[in-house]
Amino acid sequence: MSGFRTLFYKEVLRFWKVAFQTVAAPVLTALLYLLIFAHVLESRIEIHHLRYTAFLVPGLIMMSVLQNAFANSSSSLIQAKVTGSIIFVLLPPISYGEFFLAYVGAAVLRGMMVGFGVLAVTAWFAPLQFAAPLWILAFALIGGGIMGSLGMIAGIWAEKFDQLAVFQNFLILPLTMLSGVFYSIHSLPPFWQKASHLNPFFYLIDGLRYGFFGVSDVSPLISLAVSVVFFLIGGACTLAMLRKGYKLRY
Repeated sequence: MSGFRTLFYKEVLRFWKVAFQTVAAPVLTALLYLLIFAHVLESRIEIHHLRYTAFLVPGLIMMSVLQNAFANSSSSLIQAKVTGSIIFVLLPPISYGEFFLAYVGAAVLRGMMVGFGVLAVTAWFAPLQFAAPLWILAFALIGGGIMGSLGMIAGIWAEKFDQLAVFQNFLILPLTMLSGVFYSIHSLPPFWQKASHLNPFFYLIDGLRYGFFGVSDVSPLISLAVSVVFFLIGGACTLAMLRKGYKLRY
């Protein structure tokens, strides 16, 4: 696994060298979301008998984990392809599994660091309970893994930064924003409640919220099962693209 360790270290070093941009900036963005929405809606909305600020925090944490895990693996691959430095990753005898684990592992680490940062700064503004800490950790890890895999798929598929932006702006961002970060799906009309259950990100956010407060819109076991299946599908697709060398070797 020496190839994995070296590639993982390279990917971690890549985002840590600009941590002010890759870690601190997303934390600040999440804090601004909390302050703005809490100021406007705190006295008007109560969900699951929770203050709106408290309800909002788990969603912001998971949203930050998902977006930054995706950004890490996708931006790394597209930059390597555009600059031509991807050849230095493909030439060494690194297996497809090591390649996958290194990129996804670094994406998960960045997502978790940002998520912890969001938790640290938002905990001052909302009472958090940590009802089931292991559920929090499980959903944060699986969410980062899912988005790390999707980031690899997007980075392999895209041939320029514009294509990657289309993938992120028209798929990842809408699915994240419409997954229940800022609202409970029970506040939606029946049709949109059913549509929300087709969004895999909803299960990640709902499961993480259960870990904090012990309340959720669906069973956490169902959420975990859906999340694991989605990760396995994403991982299988990524490994298939790596084995084929799709837009990497040719």
